Parts: sequence; C-alpha cells; structure tokens
Amino acid sequence: MKINPFVVSLLAAILVAYLFPQIGEFFPLKIITDVGIGLIFFFYGLKLSVSELKLGMSNYKLHILIQFTTFLLFPALVFVAYPFLKNTNAEEYWLAFFFLAALPSTVSSSVVMVSLAKGNIPAAIFNASLSGIIGVIITPFWLGFFLDASEGFTFSEVFLKLLYQIIIPLVLGFALHKILKTFVKRYKSKLGLFDKSIIILIVYDSFSHSFSANIFDDLSILDLGLILLSVLALFFAIYGITGWISNVCNFAIKDKITARFCGSKKSLVHGSVMAKIIFGNSAGAGLFLLPIMLFHISQLILISVFAERYAEKISD
Repeated sequence: MKINPFVVSLLAAILVAYLFPQIGEFFPLKIITDVGIGLIFFFYGLKLSVSELKLGMSNYKLHILIQFTTFLLFPALVFVAYPFLKNTNAEEYWLAFFFLAALPSTVSSSVVMVSLAKGNIPAAIFNASLSGIIGVIITPFWLGFFLDASEGFTFSEVFLKLLYQIIIPLVLGFALHKILKTFVKRYKSKLGLFDKSIIILIVYDSFSHSFSANIFDDLSILDLGLILLSVLALFFAIYGITGWISNVCNFAIKDKITARFCGSKKSLVHGSVMAKIIFGNSAGAGLFLLPIMLFHISQLILISVFAERYAEKISD
C-alpha cells in the first residue's frame, strides 16, 4: 500500500488544529473556504461530460441499486441504532454517523477504483456524478429530521446557502463544459490539488473550533476505537449487501464491481462542504467530520485492495 499524501495532510491538519487552534485568527479562513467551495463545484461542473453521462445511462437496474444504497440503505442501517442512543451522551456521535450515511458517493476515487478493478467505467461516471448532484438536496433533507432551528438549522436557509455556494457554480460550470473542457484536461491534476487544499483548510478550521471549545475532551482512545470499528462495520455491511443484491439480480462481474465500489463509498469533499455550510464555524463541526474522515481513509485502503483482487480475477 502506498502512503496517500492527502490522508497524511488531513491528519496533519487535525494535529496543527490541536496544537495551534489560533492560526485561523490571522487569516480570513471563512472567506477563503467559502470562495473555495464555490470554485470546487464550478470545476466539478466543468468536468461533467454529457457524452460520458449518456454512455452510462442505459443500465437502470445498476443505477437504482447504487442510488438506493447511497441514500436509503446507508441511512436506514444507521437509523436502526437511534432508538437505543436517543437522549444519551452518544446521541451526538450517532448524529455524526447519520450525517456520514446521508452523504453522496465519491466521484473521482469511485471512477479510479472501478477502472483499476476493470469494472463498468461509464456507469461509475454516471452514478458518481448523479450521486453528487442528488446529495445536494438529500443530505440536508435527511438531517432536517434530526436537527431543528434551536441548533441553528432551517432547511430553507441551508438550501439558500447550497444554492449560491454549490448549485449555481455547478450549473455554471456544466454550461461552460464545452468551452472550457480543454482547460479542464490540461489542468486536471492542479484542479484536484486545489480541491484537496480547500478540504484541508475546512478540516483545520472545523477541528480548531472544536478543540478550542473542548468538544473532544470526553473522547477517549477507547471511544475513538469504537467509532473506527463502527465505521468499518458500516462499510462491510454495505459492501456485503450490495454484493448479495448484485448476485440476486444476476449482474455481470463488471456491473457488480461498480455497484459495490460506488454504493459503498462516501464523499469527504461533500461531507466537508456540507458541514461547513450547515454548521458553519460552530464548535461541533469537527465532531461531524470525524466519522466521515475515518470512513474516507478506510474506504481508500479497503477498496484499493479489493480493486486489485477483482483485476486479478478478471485477468485470469
């Protein structure tokens, strides 16, 4: 396994936030991250190719399974624990898990991993892109059932922020795809680096506020271990269920790979952005990013291992 520079940078951002939470006071981080979020989704829109999306549209059973897994099965599995954790000290952590469960799938890493495993790449592109768009509405919608105005959440206000920070830049980018597609291809790696840089800043900003407010003071190493185990259990449950449904539906091996890889992943980009928009600079923002960060690291490691195994199996 190669060391992932992005994962190392995320961990470093948390360490710096713990040691030097006051750094953000000397920089206009809110303005930088707000503008950065708009640009991330503008560039995301630029990357959306109509021809690639059309190519992956035909297999409707596969699309239904992936979107069902992402936005219904994930939240349902986490919701099962709610009656047992409601009105307890663990309820806030449960909500952070539900936030993770309500997020859309990743885009770039899903497509890359499906490609490595020799799966259905056009379907992966279509579903990853569709998931990102649907998630803009579905994620705050699901959270709205458990957050209320007293916690600073109103769906209309959040949707307004999503509109001008995500939806408008995304639509504008998509409209300019044909004009700027050469620019996207030429600077693809630099645009990816920009996205990751903004996410790292959001992670630092969120965790610095959480550390300053002593949000994690009651979190022991055992608690952190339990959160990680819960993250892994959730991943393997989804991965196993999507594989089983794929077998029941008699999916070809390439479609099964795409269903499992796209259906079991969650987007740290959307998670960071949504946390920033929904929770702003509140002290609890870092808490909501903890499960998604652990899930992100876990899915990168596990899916890359599974991708190699599938690639060997298909080659044989």
